[in-house]
Amino acid sequence: MVKSKIDLAFAENVIQAEGQAVLSLLQLVRQNAFEQVVRLFLKCEGSVIVSGMGKAGIVGNKISATLASTGTTSHFLHPAEAVHGDLGRIHTTDIVLALSHSGESEEIVRLIEPLKQRQIKLVSIVGDPQSRLAVHSDIVLCMGMLTEACPLGVAPSVSTTCMLALGDALALTTMKLREFGVEDYARFHPAGTLGRKLLTVGQTMWFKSDESLPVAQLNDTIEQMLTKNETTKRRGAVMVTDAEGKLAGIITDADLRRSMARMGEEVFSVKCSEMMTPNCKRVREDALAAEAMAIFHKFRIDELPVVNAEDQPVGLIDVQDIVAIKIVG
Repeated sequence: MVKSKIDLAFAENVIQAEGQAVLSLLQLVRQNAFEQVVRLFLKCEGSVIVSGMGKAGIVGNKISATLASTGTTSHFLHPAEAVHGDLGRIHTTDIVLALSHSGESEEIVRLIEPLKQRQIKLVSIVGDPQSRLAVHSDIVLCMGMLTEACPLGVAPSVSTTCMLALGDALALTTMKLREFGVEDYARFHPAGTLGRKLLTVGQTMWFKSDESLPVAQLNDTIEQMLTKNETTKRRGAVMVTDAEGKLAGIITDADLRRSMARMGEEVFSVKCSEMMTPNCKRVREDALAAEAMAIFHKFRIDELPVVNAEDQPVGLIDVQDIVAIKIVG
């Protein structure tokens, strides 16, 4: 019979139990074994193969996904499938990370001998330090035997939460040691909202890689500017450079229209230096596209020069370039 009253105090106890258990892992992280595993992952020439049975396997899948998305090549291997042929997926350059609270899960234990025969490194996250998995692992991260939070004390809850937290700590510490940056992250997440926000200006310029740059020099006349750029696909502005090739200013379509309305044909003999907007806004090619979008919004402009470290023009983007790939400012 289902009880009608929800025991909220019990729900609070579940969260407290899991939270306290996760905090207890701080002592484990401070041990030499944790650092050894991180350095092993960092130097791995193959993949980190994560394996676990049941709920530990579900957690293992997530740990493997986190490793893979943060710079450490990783795959999940189901232990039951492994002993029916999928051990062939593991190479001698791989590292196996096995998860089992008891350290006695039969499907996991059966992996030990074939891994040892091939001299493949075995790392384990376990609860019982005397378990067969712990004893035969090259490096053991022992959480201690944890009391599960379920009313019967058997459903994996505290143990799997701790496995997940420890796996995140391993993956993200390795990520930090690799100096895995936002550009790397964006390359692995090109379709996600976060990945799109982390795209760089240089990456958005890929869509315009077949175009020649609309550029003129300070002493060019407007006529010379238009002649130089007549084969350039239509853009809303021309960048003006100095003798060293550095960006000096910009001339937009609006600048040209206003000058023609005021001066007529005389505008063609005006020098670019006289019509351009000097000290114009610009963005580095390694800046985030979201930063460019912020400049578009703040200054209400449509064209933005892209420069390299020497302040030389390498591209010209407009607001539609970024909107087209759904960057949100």
